[in-house]
Amino acid sequence: MSNSTYPPLPINLLPDPASPDWMNKGDNAWQLTAATLVGLQSVPGLIILYGGAVKKKWAVNSAFMALYAFACVLVCWVGWGYHMSFGDTLIKGVPFWGRADVALNQNYLLKQAFSGKFPNATMVYFQFVFAAITLILIAGALLGRMNFYAWMLFVPLWLTFSYTIGAFSIWSPNGFLFKKGLIDYSGGFVIHLSSGVAGFTAAYWVGPRSNKDRERFPPNNILLMLTGAGLLWMGWTGFNGGDPYVVSVDASLAVLNTHVCTATSLLTWLLLDLIFFRKPSVIGAVQGMITGLVCITPAAGVVQGWAAILMGLCSGSIPWFTMMVVHKKSLLLQKVDDTMAVLHTHAIAGALGGILTGLFAHPRLCFLFSASYAQYVGLFYGFQMGVVHTGFRQLGIQLLGIFYIVVLNVVVTSLLCLLIQFIVPLRMSDEDMEIGDEAAHGEEAYAIWGQGEKLENSRYGYDIESSAKSRHAAGQIEMA
Repeated sequence: MSNSTYPPLPINLLPDPASPDWMNKGDNAWQLTAATLVGLQSVPGLIILYGGAVKKKWAVNSAFMALYAFACVLVCWVGWGYHMSFGDTLIKGVPFWGRADVALNQNYLLKQAFSGKFPNATMVYFQFVFAAITLILIAGALLGRMNFYAWMLFVPLWLTFSYTIGAFSIWSPNGFLFKKGLIDYSGGFVIHLSSGVAGFTAAYWVGPRSNKDRERFPPNNILLMLTGAGLLWMGWTGFNGGDPYVVSVDASLAVLNTHVCTATSLLTWLLLDLIFFRKPSVIGAVQGMITGLVCITPAAGVVQGWAAILMGLCSGSIPWFTMMVVHKKSLLLQKVDDTMAVLHTHAIAGALGGILTGLFAHPRLCFLFSASYAQYVGLFYGFQMGVVHTGFRQLGIQLLGIFYIVVLNVVVTSLLCLLIQFIVPLRMSDEDMEIGDEAAHGEEAYAIWGQGEKLENSRYGYDIESSAKSRHAAGQIEMA
């Protein structure tokens, strides 16, 4: 019997020094694309969403908090954060924190990543954009009053002492919750529950906005806010579609489920606004969109389409209830000034998604994602398959993960805020809060008259004499 022969590979598929035999070009291309889509959610997505959603006098400060966090996280990430999140354990037998090390050497970056058929350089970039957006989401709770110098300290400290611990525990193959079988497909725990709890905790320590801003804080540009929201929604294609680390059928399912859940959640929130407030609110629709995106994140590729719709119904109604009803009746929730309501849109929606994952995770889809069969079984399928104990175990692990992330972020965020306030004030002065961007940065988002000239003799605003001359000259031109 003759040995069968296979035709030679096309030239573009042959391995070479720049394309090792372990690397899949398609997977690498998609991973870089997915990472860039997630990056665009932050820059410019959340930059312009925050910039448009706040009062005009805070547009520059809010956008700048996001831009600074993005840049700062990248430097910290390659300097020490990546290895603390995905490297070797810091102390043997302590499986929740990695050992700090740089991720800049080509000998390391060009080797195969711990998962997937692409190099470490791609994985470092992909994981960076997730770390960055987490800090930017925290900023949403602090808009309109946090001292920018305090924010500059908070970002690297929180990344180092909170994010890396949560990411290692849940996503690193060496993490204890990873080994227990926690399902967090793309960051419902690591990113959204963390940012929601940390943002709310930090808002408590920073203190509230001025009374005037708390009473009236209208968006300065709803259309700009919608543009940012649109980038956020579409960017979630890479957010959830990139986490299988392979261009697979599971990645396709994750993308479709993401958009189905989000649309369902948006419509549910809109319907509740119509029923109880008699007006369709575009801001409410954006909130419903965000809760849907967050809720599906821990489950995106491990649940069926009908489950994605059920999750959308829950994410459009339960956070709506906590925000519109519970929040208004709770003295504690009213005391803490959470500007963008990240407690409801990220912490509650993220925890909800984690619990629903424990109910609806399908064993076959979990196998496609993790290559481990029968270890991950949602409670719903545990009853169907006669393995109820396994289903309850999965739900219990999801609840354990929620408890762990909540405690971690309340404790670490509180300690960091207490530390920072010994160095610089956490909150801007009442005088500066009255003025906003001009006080914080000497800049403003929109020049109402003139060409944006600054005052020479006064600390804030325009040069009144120059502005008057400009208006007088303009008037002379119009008269002529």
